[in-house]
Amino acid sequence: MIKVPKKRRAFSRRGLSQVVTTLIILVVAVLLATVVCYFAINVVSTSVQQESLNLQYQHVWYSTTDQMAEAAIMITNTGGRDVVLQNLEVRGQIIPAANLFWFPVTAIGDLPYVSQVPTAITNATLIPAAFQNPANTTTFTATTTAITLKSGYSMAVYMTESGTFTPGSITVNDVGLTIEIGVFTAQATYIKETNVNAV
Repeated sequence: MIKVPKKRRAFSRRGLSQVVTTLIILVVAVLLATVVCYFAINVVSTSVQQESLNLQYQHVWYSTTDQMAEAAIMITNTGGRDVVLQNLEVRGQIIPAANLFWFPVTAIGDLPYVSQVPTAITNATLIPAAFQNPANTTTFTATTTAITLKSGYSMAVYMTESGTFTPGSITVNDVGLTIEIGVFTAQATYIKETNVNAV
């Protein structure tokens, strides 16, 4: 009797099954996507938190007695870093630095009209009494350059008229109309609207 040799089974090392391999690839892909999304959200939220201004108590006045225009706005830096206010505009017209006057604010409240007669607001013009306290200066600060605003601080900025300049070319015919006040920094533009009031 002839013996037929049995076929040897080739020895092979068995790898992971296709199901396990697919699961591992999926888990790694999901983890990588999660890390990338977390990084992107972190970058975006950090950049948003770096600069944030809150504009309030915006006003544009026209004095029928003085026949002069004046604008004012309160700016609060609610962001995480100091901000440079590069330009302020009324109705799209940049206000010259010589016509910007400001004071730091600690007692938040609506801004009153400040008469510009007999002369425009100067360093000698007193801040309205409602905003004076021992921590504040008692007069407006004039500026010739960009205004800086520290994080967490507030300031009131008055935009006045001098010579032939009037903020936003406001005249008596603009009383009752809606006017934009713009604040420009290196990173963003902030716009508020208000009606022109007669005083």
